[in-house]
Amino acid sequence: MQERLALAGSGAIACGLASTAARHGPVLLWARSGRSADRARGTVQTLCGRLSGRVNAAHVEVVTDLEALSKGTFLIEAIAEDAEAKSELLAQIGALAGDAAVLGTTTSSLSVSELARASGRPERFVALHVFNPVAKMRLVELAFSSEASTDTRRRAVALCKWLGKTPIEVPDLPGFVVNRLLFPYLFGAVRLLAETGMTPQDLDDCMVLGAGHPMGPLALLDMVGLDVAIAIGEAIGEPVPETLRRLAGEGALGRKSGRGFHLY
Repeated sequence: MQERLALAGSGAIACGLASTAARHGPVLLWARSGRSADRARGTVQTLCGRLSGRVNAAHVEVVTDLEALSKGTFLIEAIAEDAEAKSELLAQIGALAGDAAVLGTTTSSLSVSELARASGRPERFVALHVFNPVAKMRLVELAFSSEASTDTRRRAVALCKWLGKTPIEVPDLPGFVVNRLLFPYLFGAVRLLAETGMTPQDLDDCMVLGAGHPMGPLALLDMVGLDVAIAIGEAIGEPVPETLRRLAGEGALGRKSGRGFHLY
């Protein structure tokens, strides 16, 4: 594996990918501001310390100059799930990337074909839907536009395996496979909570103890982030429960804000 991974973004997915890749060699990570860069360095340091063998966080170079990503051979956009913001950033990355570089996005619900066109390089474009926490979750949903070259497909699969993940190619449909099946269930749990007056913990415990799930649906929504969950629901056409919108409007976004359906 000869790729040099370059990531545009400094959130949970970007830092998780950077930390996972740091086990194998140098990684570039771009943050929009000095403050975001400092936060990303701290997150990467923590994540690398949790990995077996205590991966060297110094392998991750955090930059604030987007042009620095031109050194990468596999450039992945990993910012918030917003089509306009992703398209704008991908166009910038596409303009500075080397001719042989592959571009990617970590979208979990948006049209891959539209993002590929926005990048200006649809033949060298792939969606790599990784799951949080990145270090633990093995699946990567790979989705390509119809223009994607054979070389792009081969390199995307190789990158996933290099990261220790299991790639599965999925169709370019809103939500791909996992979110398309998962979010009706998650939103159903929110509606059931409102209908019954159960506590979030009791509802979650029912699914953990009765269905063998590793995490209850409300705790999972908190991990995903309620704002992200709303964006995914809207993208796949799944009606968003009013309770979810109310909590997000209050700033209760889940784990990242300290409060969602549960307290953290």
